[in-house]
Amino acid sequence: MSATAPYAGPSPIRRPVAAAALLAALISLVFGLLLAGAGPASAHAALTGSDPQDGAVVDTAPKEVTLSFSEAIAVGDDSIRVLDPSGKRADTEAEPKDLSEGGIVRYGVALHSGLPDGTYTVAWQAVSADSHPISGAFTFSIGAPSETTVAVPTQEAGGGPVGVVYDIARYAAYTGFVLLVGGSAFVLICWQRGAAALPMQRLVVRGWLTLTAATLAMLLLRHPYTSSGKFADAFDLAGLQSVLDTKPGAALVSRLLLLGAAALFIAVLFGTYARREDEREKKDLTFGLAVGGGVVAAGIAATWAMSEHASTGIQTSIAMPVDVAHLLAVAAWLGGLASLLVALYRTPDIGSAAVRRFSAVAFTSVVVLAATGIYQSWRQVGSWSALTGTRYGQLLILKVALIGVLLAVAWFSRRWTGRLTDPAAASEEASEEEPASEPEDASADLDPERAAQLARQRAVVTATKKKRIRDADPERSGLRRSVLAEAAVAVVLLAVTTMLTSTEPGRTEEEAAAGTPSASAPAAGGPVNLSMPFDTGGQNGKGTVRIDIEPGGTGSNDLHVWIDGSDGKPMDVPELKLALTLESKNIGPLPVVPDRLAEGHWSASGVQIPMAGDWKIDVTVRTSDIDQVTIDKNAKIG
Repeated sequence: MSATAPYAGPSPIRRPVAAAALLAALISLVFGLLLAGAGPASAHAALTGSDPQDGAVVDTAPKEVTLSFSEAIAVGDDSIRVLDPSGKRADTEAEPKDLSEGGIVRYGVALHSGLPDGTYTVAWQAVSADSHPISGAFTFSIGAPSETTVAVPTQEAGGGPVGVVYDIARYAAYTGFVLLVGGSAFVLICWQRGAAALPMQRLVVRGWLTLTAATLAMLLLRHPYTSSGKFADAFDLAGLQSVLDTKPGAALVSRLLLLGAAALFIAVLFGTYARREDEREKKDLTFGLAVGGGVVAAGIAATWAMSEHASTGIQTSIAMPVDVAHLLAVAAWLGGLASLLVALYRTPDIGSAAVRRFSAVAFTSVVVLAATGIYQSWRQVGSWSALTGTRYGQLLILKVALIGVLLAVAWFSRRWTGRLTDPAAASEEASEEEPASEPEDASADLDPERAAQLARQRAVVTATKKKRIRDADPERSGLRRSVLAEAAVAVVLLAVTTMLTSTEPGRTEEEAAAGTPSASAPAAGGPVNLSMPFDTGGQNGKGTVRIDIEPGGTGSNDLHVWIDGSDGKPMDVPELKLALTLESKNIGPLPVVPDRLAEGHWSASGVQIPMAGDWKIDVTVRTSDIDQVTIDKNAKIG
């Protein structure tokens, strides 16, 4: 291979621009098609039943309308509306009452008395426990169906222009996470000299900016996304406060705080670390950055795990850390691939050693993805019929196929890597054939400004020669084309992965179609239902605590707590804590701090009950800064 061989083909200056334009166009096309075809995001919770049922004709007017769901939901004042044939409200317009018990999630609204005969429309909207809005409508008739019915809005929750922008922000957030984490890992593990390369710095910083901007947009749009659907409500302070009291809101705020730590990591990586010359000091700093960066990256990944599919359903205590590992493996692989593409097109210095190290990182990531993906597939799909007969299952099949294509293309990249010439060797060969340059002191008699200008010109000429030599290398050109193909497939794979996070899992879709709520886990015993009155002694300090523990056996349980005030309405309190103690075995107290789902409703997933027995459940309720009480009750569990 001759370093001075003529280069045939497009200009080396135009080729990176054309490649980047092609990749950007592919990203826009894929995301555009997915957003156009996806419609409003499906969610984990689903309506499993109602009383009266959809289309039912009842002889007398019911006192209330109740709706049952497959998973826990959060509701607001107008979450359930009942409209008479003329479009007027037939319900009392109070906040839906939580009637959940025995693991069944049920909400109801009271109806006015003396309702006339005709067809009534029930329109409902809520937020699933995995953060996605859900909505729907059905009708029932009193006496006989009427000729006229109410036309309810056809736009589903999470739809419309706000839904489109929110979905774009979700895609951007995942993309930013992949570039931030994957790019940083590529520099630290595969190519430490890349910390001083401006294109690598730009890639990681742009990933940070994209993730930060997308997170801020999602936080502001969260309220209109789940309720009104109006952009103007993004700056409603009351709505923003209500978002901050939910799991998704807390996750987004936590992500912003972690991104502040990530900014410090980036400053050290591309500042102190890039300038460090001493190998021993640099090795110590590499270890520190790897540990600190790993903790921050895992924390950012956990903000998705704690608020989406992994946080609800079966085996949440296992699913959330598995989801974190899955996201980190995706970022290391796809983000590293993007970094390698930038390095090959934009820098002349990356050699075969760095590419081989990335190959090892990619292989490890694939192994982690396979292990975590198999578990996630079982958890979210559950059956062969759900794999082939639901949208989630079909997207999962497409994702597996794309990974197969990506691995096939990666095999070709690995072959090119084996024949890659290190840039140092190519530069030495080229320098032997370059004409002798003017002596360094030739410009000694020139004024400083002219000398600096000549130095810049020489630097540009040298960089241009190195770039021409690099682009003329057939092995490097072949590797660039192969990695570009990998990146194109990776864009589609990332888009499909993002769609999976907003699609109702096949397991719950089948269970909802069958009309049965999903169970948390098979276990001995049965659901535990407790009611405990309390009085903190202060103003508005009286109320009742209702507790449901399901399935009420050993192992992982879902715990829900409702607090009703003395007037029977949901009651919020500043602090709620629980502890479980098995006194006969000297086990406990085991603390439980539930998350607030809605006004007067808290929940905790993955509460571990180590053994069966007569457990004492202590509940601490604080109603003001100084008014607090702890009550307890025993329950047979397991």
